[in-house]
Amino acid sequence: MREREESYFGRFARLLTRPGVKLRRIDTGVREDLSGARHALSYLRHLARGNRIKRKAFFGSINEAHPPVLLLHGYLGTRGSMYILERRLNDDGICVFSFNLGSLNVRDIRTSAFLIHRKIESILAQTPVKKIDIIGHSMGGLIGLYYVKKLGGHERVRKLIMMGTPVKGTWTALLGIAVAGLMSASAWQLLPGSRFLRELRSGPLPRDVDYFTIAAQRDWVCPPASTPLDGAHSLMVPLGHSSLVMSEEVYRHIHWALQK
Repeated sequence: MREREESYFGRFARLLTRPGVKLRRIDTGVREDLSGARHALSYLRHLARGNRIKRKAFFGSINEAHPPVLLLHGYLGTRGSMYILERRLNDDGICVFSFNLGSLNVRDIRTSAFLIHRKIESILAQTPVKKIDIIGHSMGGLIGLYYVKKLGGHERVRKLIMMGTPVKGTWTALLGIAVAGLMSASAWQLLPGSRFLRELRSGPLPRDVDYFTIAAQRDWVCPPASTPLDGAHSLMVPLGHSSLVMSEEVYRHIHWALQK
């Protein structure tokens, strides 16, 4: 399926750039739209794989310079939605873990943060290092940030990378409320000005943790204006929300941040 998608978009791009064709170049915005569509299809396909995918974590590559990485998916996401990112990290010799945050991840963000607290303690008990790196997509970044700021996670986290994370909230959470209503505590917490976000913003960022935010210029789910975090290294990419976990370009920035 992936190969067919790539070949389709590749043939379309070559057709428009072929000599003799009036449209010799694809406008940059069109190229980005094509990439975004391909990434969205891939994201949905892997999302549908759900939380049952079995992965093997290898501990041989772990040391103080290369601690294990925990991936946290976002609202209405699954472990499958992080599969491409996880595979790339594994291919580069980085020990990666992901965590089942429940079917489509709609529970209270505080509860999810407590669950990853227990997960991290379990991981570090099996490794020779005392800290871990966290990469969170969308709401997954808020889970990681709450853990670091409110649950003592600053003692266990070396780097926190947040991708398309609505630190200031997002009005698209109204769609989640419309779909899940009272069943989804986290959808209400994602709204701008929510009690949860006010609590999360209170107090300074703990020291000794490197913070990174990656915003997507074409992200309508978590617009760039919702992602800034004071004290974090910030980056903008000309892509969309799902591209943050699918794009090779974004992965290069993530890999750089982990090695920094």
